[in-house]
Amino acid sequence: MPRSVNAVASRARRKKVLKATRGYFGRGKNVWTVAKNKYEKGLQYAYRDRKAKKREFRALWIQRINAGARAHGVSYSQLMGLLKKAEIELNRKVLADLAMNHPEAFKAVVERVK
Repeated sequence: MPRSVNAVASRARRKKVLKATRGYFGRGKNVWTVAKNKYEKGLQYAYRDRKAKKREFRALWIQRINAGARAHGVSYSQLMGLLKKAEIELNRKVLADLAMNHPEAFKAVVERVK
C-alpha cells in the first residue's frame, strides 16, 4: 500500500504560519523552520505580555493618582484609605483619568474625602 501524506493540510498549515510571519526580519519571514520557531516564540511573548500589560497599566495609574494626590497634600496610600473609609468606589483607572484630564473633578474627590 502506498504511503499516504496529507499534503493539502501540511501546505495549508505552513501557509498559515508564513502568512502570520510576514514582516519578520531576515529568514524569519520565508524559511519554514525559522518562521515556525519565530511564530511560536511570538505567541509565547503575546501570552506573557497580556499578563504584564495589566501590571504595567496598574502601576501607571498608581503613579498618576499619587502625583495628583500629592498636589493636594495627601499621599496615594492616604487617599486610597480615605476613599475606602468614605465608601467611594472609584477604581484606579477612573481616578488616574480624573487626575490627568479633569484635575478640578479630582480635586473635588480629594476634598470630599478629607
